[in-house]
Amino acid sequence: MRAIAFSEFGPPEVLRLVELPTPAAGPGQVRVRIRAAGVQPYDCALRAGWTPPGVTGGFPRIPGNEFAGVVDQIGPGVGASGITVGAEVLGFGQLNCYAEYLVVPADQVTAKPPEMPWAVAGGFTAGAQTAHIALAELGLGKGDTLLVHAAAGAVGTVAVQLAVDRGATVIGTAREENHDYLRSLGAIPVAYGDGLLDRVRALAPDGVDAALDGAGGAALEVSLALVPARDRIVTLVEHARAPELGVRTTRNLRSAARLAELADLYAQGRLRIHVRRTYPLARAADAHREVESRHGRGKVVLLVD
Repeated sequence: MRAIAFSEFGPPEVLRLVELPTPAAGPGQVRVRIRAAGVQPYDCALRAGWTPPGVTGGFPRIPGNEFAGVVDQIGPGVGASGITVGAEVLGFGQLNCYAEYLVVPADQVTAKPPEMPWAVAGGFTAGAQTAHIALAELGLGKGDTLLVHAAAGAVGTVAVQLAVDRGATVIGTAREENHDYLRSLGAIPVAYGDGLLDRVRALAPDGVDAALDGAGGAALEVSLALVPARDRIVTLVEHARAPELGVRTTRNLRSAARLAELADLYAQGRLRIHVRRTYPLARAADAHREVESRHGRGKVVLLVD
């Protein structure tokens, strides 16, 4: 099979299109012919030298932990799950999604709604589940005011919509060119930069109940100044500082059931996903460069022919 892999840590240029053995589904597993795979900061950090907890083994290493495709092989014991060859699915793993084929446990996939395009499905899992988990950690409910930093990004886009759906007021920080986009999702936009603290206070005279930080740095400092209870702040960026500050990070609580719930919201028209650009598999390095620019809204996705 064709795959994008790297054999040394480094910049996007270390990513190479290679030929590797096609994996086979073992007990409890399914093999998926990948149609699309999302590109995330997680993947860029992996390529640059970070090793996620639980990952072992050397090179070559294939990035990617969200995907969509067609089941083409099932292993022993999968039949009872109802998954069949030919099923269109989306799912998650930890690595190996930048490839033509992927083997994962059967409990890490769920049905792709017919209404969901492949590009959307390939980049759906990580942002949607992270946002859903974060709002649960925050205990967000009706009447709360939520501050979302990097609100136009992949996680922020979903977090805004889920929070509005729960009856919360959402203030979202973003570059000014993304403000109309945030308004279309139901958020009150606010610009980054000097004076952010005062601008948010003016928009929320009764205070901010919770914050989801997707930017770090000064944005997190603003959240600390605004939110009275630090356990109602989740950072997606400042993991090293979180314990000393007393703020939360998202736990790994991804599941097929959670993913199915979110996919159903998409099918109902209650959740929109913006794919800002797609790249062919061979241009994964360009996709990484775009993600690392930290500009733009929504998702970057690789399409696998």
